[in-house]
Amino acid sequence: MDPVTHFLTGANLGRAGFNRKTAYATLAMTLAAEAPDLDIFWGFKGPLVGFEHHRGITHTFIAAPVIALVTTAVVWLIHKARRKPQPSRPGLPLPRWTLIFVFALIASLSHILLDYTNNYGVRPFFPFNPRWYERSIVWIVDPYLLLALIGALVLPLIFGLTDREIGARRPLFRGRPWSIAALTFMVLWWSLRNAEKAHAIELVRNSSAVGEGIVRIDAEPYPFNPFRWHVVVETHDYYQTAEVQTRQDDIQSDPSDITYKPPVTPAVAAAKESWLGHVYLDWSKFPLVTDLGKNAPIADGSDPEPNWHTVEFDDMRFSYPALGDGTSRNPGRNPLGGFAYVGPGDEVEGIFMGGREQK
Repeated sequence: MDPVTHFLTGANLGRAGFNRKTAYATLAMTLAAEAPDLDIFWGFKGPLVGFEHHRGITHTFIAAPVIALVTTAVVWLIHKARRKPQPSRPGLPLPRWTLIFVFALIASLSHILLDYTNNYGVRPFFPFNPRWYERSIVWIVDPYLLLALIGALVLPLIFGLTDREIGARRPLFRGRPWSIAALTFMVLWWSLRNAEKAHAIELVRNSSAVGEGIVRIDAEPYPFNPFRWHVVVETHDYYQTAEVQTRQDDIQSDPSDITYKPPVTPAVAAAKESWLGHVYLDWSKFPLVTDLGKNAPIADGSDPEPNWHTVEFDDMRFSYPALGDGTSRNPGRNPLGGFAYVGPGDEVEGIFMGGREQK
């Protein structure tokens, strides 16, 4: 999920009742819920390095206790750095460092769970098992989850202003019911989307829109409509996509939605054995590796040397306009796609991702 959703989830976890057990619970859970995304700093070493390490070791079960421990240490330093601690109000808990560690661990694990729900995926068992897992029930940014989580934190503040106007006593722990409601909505939202995804896949499986010999099938989400899905079907020879509306049991797919798997040319074979090839194909669920031919420029406008082949790496999970009308398979380059320049000797001469070259 996007960083804001992680941040807000941690804050709402703390406000849901954990903050009644120990001081700094909300602070620790907010920091721990966001901490796994510190792996974005790998991107400073290049786009492919960032892609290779994103959702890597910091998003694993073995790293979660380490993140919780480091978070607890940071909170302890903050606690010690307070020159003039504010006097505690009656009823406020004191810091209990064992509980802070446990709560930070819960928040760190929530990050893995949220990333699992979208279609990018996560590797929770890395490095022992490098397999990617993705449920693909929500888009990378879910507007409804954001609204629910933000509302749970903001609305208590607004009602608190009303209490001050009428002279009501300020409660020690404001907003617990709102945070519980937001987290409950998150679970119910996932349940609805999970059921609708299964329905979409079953509709396509039982329809005549797709031919025989299905090797793999999955449904990709749209951010606003839980009843609309982009289904990708893989056969031995091609990929076929379908737009599915589960409320009407409607399936839209025709021959123009079929993409045949490209031939494995010498340039494609060389690109697959490259650094980019190993990283991308390890992550990709529906890979499409295409030899675009000689002297074909890539999306950022870079021009290859004469007789260099341009090989494109794409994933059918992301080759649909999630924010558009869904009628075109590839209206623009996949932002998660990659390119390799392969020379006449079948050597990879250049690697690009996201419009940037990996040097």
